[in-house]
Amino acid sequence: MDAPPIRIAMWSGPRNISTAMMRSFEARGDCSVTDEPFYAAYLKRTGIEHPMRDEVIASQSCDPRAVAAMLRGPAPGSRPIWYQKHMTLHMLDDFDRGWFAEVRHAFLIRDPRAVLASYASKRADVTLADIGFVQQRELFEEVAELFGRPPPVVEAADVLANPGRTLENLCAALGMSYLTSMLRWAPGRRASDGVWAPAWYQSVERSTGFATPGAEVAAPLAAHLERLADQAQPHYEALWRLRL
Repeated sequence: MDAPPIRIAMWSGPRNISTAMMRSFEARGDCSVTDEPFYAAYLKRTGIEHPMRDEVIASQSCDPRAVAAMLRGPAPGSRPIWYQKHMTLHMLDDFDRGWFAEVRHAFLIRDPRAVLASYASKRADVTLADIGFVQQRELFEEVAELFGRPPPVVEAADVLANPGRTLENLCAALGMSYLTSMLRWAPGRRASDGVWAPAWYQSVERSTGFATPGAEVAAPLAAHLERLADQAQPHYEALWRLRL
């Protein structure tokens, strides 16, 4: 019988270089990827308006139990590694978490002000729940309790500043090999990208590797976004202190 794949659940909020990280793992060649599998279920359950909402709902199962069952199954393409990109805000409180014990978890964090500067360019109305910091901390604590140890945390700024070293540390923490092929990929859209790619993925579609690090926040935030950043900051810092 074939060994089950190494399943990796990477938890982040939006605008956290999460799609670039998905590109990086897919570039290994031995890894299949799944893009935000609970997105449709989240939109259907909450009724929230997002870009391309109808297309997202039509493209995926809206049943969180079916999604959880899929995540327990064989990796797409029967690859030995399966990278699952998850948004923390998509994992609503009543969604099945039984599959958590069958995957290796990691958490990708980014400074709230950098997240909000990017997110506000995509959606005018932003709430604390939309950016996923509270949910990320709660999920982190839940996973740490489940496994009896904290899962690995990587900071987006560290990935951009030194992707090779940061990815090597992440792979070691996940119990898998690091490959230098994770640093480069071809530009363009992928069949593995969610149907929402035209609304969100313009920058990563032009990329061939991780961006050169720059100022995390290019301009001061509007007052209401600054208040959100202040509310998110303690949750970010709690995980930042544990980063690799």
